Amino acid sequence: MITKERIEKIIAPKLEEDGLFLVEILVTSTNSISVLIDSDHGVSIEKCIEVSRLIESTIDRDLEDFDLEVSSPGLGQPLKVFKQYQKSLNREVELLLTNGKKEIGKLVSAKTDGNEIEVNKMIKPEGKKRKEFVTEVTFYPFNAIKTTRIVVSFR
Repeated sequence: MITKERIEKIIAPKLEEDGLFLVEILVTSTNSISVLIDSDHGVSIEKCIEVSRLIESTIDRDLEDFDLEVSSPGLGQPLKVFKQYQKSLNREVELLLTNGKKEIGKLVSAKTDGNEIEVNKMIKPEGKKRKEFVTEVTFYPFNAIKTTRIVVSFR
């Protein structure tokens, strides 16, 4: 049977050599393998092909039949590993919190225990008649975050 650990062991030296990092490996009971890789500067289709060929050449298809897909995470995919958060600093993100609330703001720091998000809010200061924009930086621990996605804007 093909395992995540086996796939990771096969591709780890290649990923390190090419400046890539592993986001996720999924292996189903029917040996359908999905590998997500990324880097600080994006991943070309050629790099995906190289990793795919490395896996194909290492696992004997006569002994184990499998389907294989190697790709980079899509824009709509949630961030899954710490390096993705670091790569996304100063970008606008949408947090879906475990309490059901959504927060949209700029990712200003990524720490091992959570993120800091800068949010612009309209609030009415005491003694004033009009609302004003106020910038707040709020820390969200990872256990309070269900998903984090990059906000794609075409403005």
